[in-house]
This record gives sequence, C-alpha cells and structure tokens, in this order.
Amino acid sequence: MAACDGSLSTLAPAGPSAQLIAGLWWAMLLGAAAITAFVLILLAIAWRRSEGSGPDERVWTLGLGVGFVMTVLVALVGYGFWVGERILPRTDGALRITAEAQQWGWVFTQPGPDGAVIETQDVLYVPARTPLDLEITSTDVIHSFWVPRLGGKMDAVPGRANVLRLFAEAPGELEGLCAEFCGLGHSFMRFRVIVYEPGAFPDLSTSDGDENE
Repeated sequence: MAACDGSLSTLAPAGPSAQLIAGLWWAMLLGAAAITAFVLILLAIAWRRSEGSGPDERVWTLGLGVGFVMTVLVALVGYGFWVGERILPRTDGALRITAEAQQWGWVFTQPGPDGAVIETQDVLYVPARTPLDLEITSTDVIHSFWVPRLGGKMDAVPGRANVLRLFAEAPGELEGLCAEFCGLGHSFMRFRVIVYEPGAFPDLSTSDGDENE
C-alpha cells in the first residue's frame, strides 16, 4: 500500500488525465475482484450441492458464468474507450512544448515569457491550470515519456512526433521518467516537472537545474 503514494504514484493524480487513468485502474480492479469472487462462489456452490440437485448446468455456465463475466468485461472495455477519448490532444490552440529524448536525458523546448525560445535539460516547466500539448520525439532509440501524476505514457520514436495532452492542476514539483528500457543508461533518464502559476515563469538564472536559454 505504501507504493500507492509518492512522487511517481499513478494513484495520486495531479491532473485530469491522471485522474481518469486512476479511475480506470480502480474500475478494472473492482471488476476483476467481482469476477474472481463470483467464480469462487460458483465453485463453492458446485462443491457443496449433491449430484443432480440445483439448477441446470446451462444456467450456471451460460447465464451466470458467461453472461456475468462478459457484462463486466464489456463495461470495462467501454469505460476504457471513453477514458482514452477524453485524454486525447485537441486542436484548441493549447501551448506546444517539444520533448526530445536522447541517451541519456531529455531536452525540452518551449516559448518563454517574452516569446523567446527556451531550451532546458531534464527540467520541464508547465503553467498550472493550462492545457498543453507535448510533442515527443527521440534522436536515437525508442524512449517513453511518463509523468505518472499527470497522465499516461507516450513513446518517443526517432523521426516521429507523438503528441500527449497534459494539464497540471496546481503549482508544485513533479517527477517524470523514461518508461522504456533504452540501454545501459536508462536509469538516468529522469526529469523534473516544475508547475508554476500562469504569468509567473520561473527565473532560470537562479534555478539549480541544468538549463540554458
């Protein structure tokens, strides 16, 4: 249970996408628990009743064994499609940031407060309560961008830009990492996400990260 909290916990969401994904996880857990409990109940009933007594086997097999399980699975799949559609990026003029993965780190490129392009190493700056689309790519092998408390994983593929919609609800600091084993330096591919109040972009000259403008 201790693993369900902390800076890399998917069950401590800090944005709407992560909340939807966490809700899907809980729904899948409850659905799996319901199916497991139902099967165990059927086994217990089958073990206890005498031969030839009770309802016809087709009632248990088709009406309950198949019908109940399929109902739960169809409901979970439908909910999963609904969640997937809700977290897709939109063409609504959201802030665009580029995330470029490389062995062994991340380079983020985004517009600064005065319109100048800012490039940061292993530190992503995002405004709170502002939708943004992250264009994720790679310079060498396949990596995977993941900030567990903000949303799902997205592969960084050489020669391709995959887009991930992010939304952070409150200022603070979050952690991200590469979720795809990409070589011997994979464990070094962690980064920070600094969420700031809109209109109050951090002063990079006083930051302790490895950034440059």
